[in-house]
Amino acid sequence: MDYQNMNQYYGSAYEAAKEHEPLDRYTAKTFGWMFMGLMVTFLIAVAGYATGLVWYVFAVPQMVLVLGIAELGVVLYLSARITKVSVGTARALFIVYSVLNGVVFSAYFLMYELTSLVLVFGATSLFFGIMAAVGYFARVDLSRLRNFLVGGLVFLMIFWVASIFINLQSFEIAACTVGVFIFLLFTAYDTQKIRAYHQAYCYDGEMAGKASIFAALQLYLDFINLFIYLLRAIGRRK
Repeated sequence: MDYQNMNQYYGSAYEAAKEHEPLDRYTAKTFGWMFMGLMVTFLIAVAGYATGLVWYVFAVPQMVLVLGIAELGVVLYLSARITKVSVGTARALFIVYSVLNGVVFSAYFLMYELTSLVLVFGATSLFFGIMAAVGYFARVDLSRLRNFLVGGLVFLMIFWVASIFINLQSFEIAACTVGVFIFLLFTAYDTQKIRAYHQAYCYDGEMAGKASIFAALQLYLDFINLFIYLLRAIGRRK
């Protein structure tokens, strides 16, 4: 490499180093998108319940299945195409998922007392915040938990599928306890992944933006699942 090319190379590297986002700002932006998704879900759920639209939506027998397939499709598409879609598309898909989930969550206002929903939301926020802080500040490599966490997800999936065909109601509290534990660990695990995304893509602004949205979606799912399992375990039904 000649002197002129060396100057161009190191000059470009220096400019990139000046322009990339600091980790704390990148993390804050990621959590900002996650909170925006939660806010959209909350507003849609409240609006659906307050206006009575929830009754019309779930009056269609296949609607739960349709919404479930739509949500799964959005997550799978975003996961598979995260390197190919634009940042704007990734953000739009995240908001679409939040809206769909808001429609689903409007049904919880019909099934549970409002005080239970508020208390469980507060508990979820507290536990999520603690584990997110653990994931952000811990110097332990949490990536080693991946196989254990995937195994926990498989167990939960098998349990809920089996409960369709077998009466497992007496074991539901135990399964929900496992679910709470798994998603508490997932919260710390996914928070630590933000650091890995930042290190991998800090000099690629577009990919860093898409990784931030994907991380926000993962944290959003951790919060939602933690809320659902806590609600099933301690929530008071109407």
